[in-house]
Amino acid sequence: MAVNPRQDQLQALTDIAGSPEDGPLIMLNLNRYRERAQYEGDPPGGVNPDVTGREAYNRYGEVALGVLERVGGRVLWDAASAGTVIGGDSERYDEVIAVEYPNVAAFLGLAMDPAILEAMAHRSAGLEQATILRCGTGLEQR
Repeated sequence: MAVNPRQDQLQALTDIAGSPEDGPLIMLNLNRYRERAQYEGDPPGGVNPDVTGREAYNRYGEVALGVLERVGGRVLWDAASAGTVIGGDSERYDEVIAVEYPNVAAFLGLAMDPAILEAMAHRSAGLEQATILRCGTGLEQR
């Protein structure tokens, strides 16, 4: 199951950055955590690898919050998912996080930041499945 973006998905965002389509956006993060983290090799920082998936993801989240602030983004809200109303078992998530960015370049700045790239080991170890949806801010004219 998907946890990290494919190169073509990142390239599609790169193509939008600076274009007329660029502007404020919300990245809606849908996370399903592993019961136990699954690190490939030793985790960064020499931390204990025997933690829950959520604990491993929270290690990533601590780094991400600092980088997010630097790129001008902010967490709008996060909430535990209470269950899937429409969809199959593969569409079950544990948490939903809405993150606002001033533009696509800011999101890419976070995604390519050296601290984030190192912390990605925690994200990958903790997540069983992740979906990130690029959304408008809800203020656009329809």
